[in-house]
Amino acid sequence: MHGNSEVLVIDDHLKRRQQLELLLEFVGEPCKLVDSANVGEVLTSQVAWRSVLVGQVDAGGQAGLVKQLASEYKAQPFLLIGEGDESLSLLPNVIGAVLEPFSHGQMTQMLHQCQDYHLKAPAATKPTNQHQEILFRSLIGRSSSIQQVRQLIQQVAGTDANVLVLGDSGTGKEVVARNIHYLSARRKGPFVPVNCGAIPAELLESELFGHEKGAFTGAISARKGRFEMAQGGTLFLDEIGDMPLNMQVKLLRVLQERCFERVGGTTSITADVRVVAATHRNLEGMIEQGDFREDLFYRLNVFPIEMPSLKERSEDVPLLMQELIERLGADHKAGVRLTELALESLMKHDWPGNVRELANLVERLVILFPNGMVDVNDLPQKYRHLEAPSYEHEYDESLLEQEMLNEVFQTEVYVPPENTVSTQLPPEGVNLKEMMTELEIDMIRQALDTTDWVVSRAADLLGMRRTTLVEKMRKYSLSKDTA
Repeated sequence: MHGNSEVLVIDDHLKRRQQLELLLEFVGEPCKLVDSANVGEVLTSQVAWRSVLVGQVDAGGQAGLVKQLASEYKAQPFLLIGEGDESLSLLPNVIGAVLEPFSHGQMTQMLHQCQDYHLKAPAATKPTNQHQEILFRSLIGRSSSIQQVRQLIQQVAGTDANVLVLGDSGTGKEVVARNIHYLSARRKGPFVPVNCGAIPAELLESELFGHEKGAFTGAISARKGRFEMAQGGTLFLDEIGDMPLNMQVKLLRVLQERCFERVGGTTSITADVRVVAATHRNLEGMIEQGDFREDLFYRLNVFPIEMPSLKERSEDVPLLMQELIERLGADHKAGVRLTELALESLMKHDWPGNVRELANLVERLVILFPNGMVDVNDLPQKYRHLEAPSYEHEYDESLLEQEMLNEVFQTEVYVPPENTVSTQLPPEGVNLKEMMTELEIDMIRQALDTTDWVVSRAADLLGMRRTTLVEKMRKYSLSKDTA
């Protein structure tokens, strides 16, 4: 249960408050009792109570208070004490009523329904704070799978339980680990990541536990390991499946005894560290093959969180695109927009690289089309899963291009000779440079005539860029008016 795990009881009838307190204590539910005059001190948008029970209210009556509170705190489930006004049952967050005489069976059933309401409530209605919004923005999405991940993070963050994050490469396993750390009581401590697959096996022990001076060749001074660096915080062991078997034994001892020694040392150091591990490998399959210790697996797998692949939550692609574009916009001072067809095409992609692949694509598009609009045909070929017709301009170039031509023609230009190109070498020889110039002019004029002087199409026929063709037209004083 996220937020406040207590039940809030609002009732101006002292005896009934006392009865409900005894009942809630009996079923193991902590509670807080207030009268209607003090509701504003305990009920806020920043706290999610397990449930709010509303009974007899002297001023305004039960119905008036419930309607006011239920409309203001839509994420909060309410229970009525007594049958209450029938109109209150129409409010979506009024779960039901606790009838007198009170019974523990009825109470536990209604509180369970309130718990279900918390779990299924839309994310937009749930109480949150700015800190959580910043952290969870890398895990945004409306799909049920990513919502479940966010819920699991909130549930485990407040504990010191070991967490194992599973999922394909690029799904954001380290993002999950960072969220667990910063939502925990260890948030003021360090977050220390270690990629177990990127460190040579012979150096991994020293990297994790540190070493004393002279422990091995090259150890010219004592050095702290990652466990010491993470004291009071969280140690993130990425790609734990790549850890050698001999190191798995030593890690298991640290997890069991909560202490370790540096390489070459004899002093025992207490490990006040919360461990979050991650892997893209199938550890249970590795156990069967003898590549991963079963006892270490169960030590790490206290609270597993499985990250879904991007293919499994394709409906989240537009939201992730928007988030990544905004983030890159702050770095590159430029953004990009995508047409609806482009987004639909991206939602059909398999995303073997998951969110990391999506982030790379967004950065490429921002570089290629800064502050521009991207359609399906602008996407790299492998991301085009929809057919979109190419748009043909039905005009003789833009007014801007015509103005450019008019402007450049005002400058002094080269005047070509009037004689035509000959393919026969005369006895007296030729001026090859002038001959090639005449040939170039003739080809440009033919391309322009063929395309009705649409410069971009003529440039395609000539195999050159439009800007290059415009420059040559300026140089040779070619325009539609002089054709």
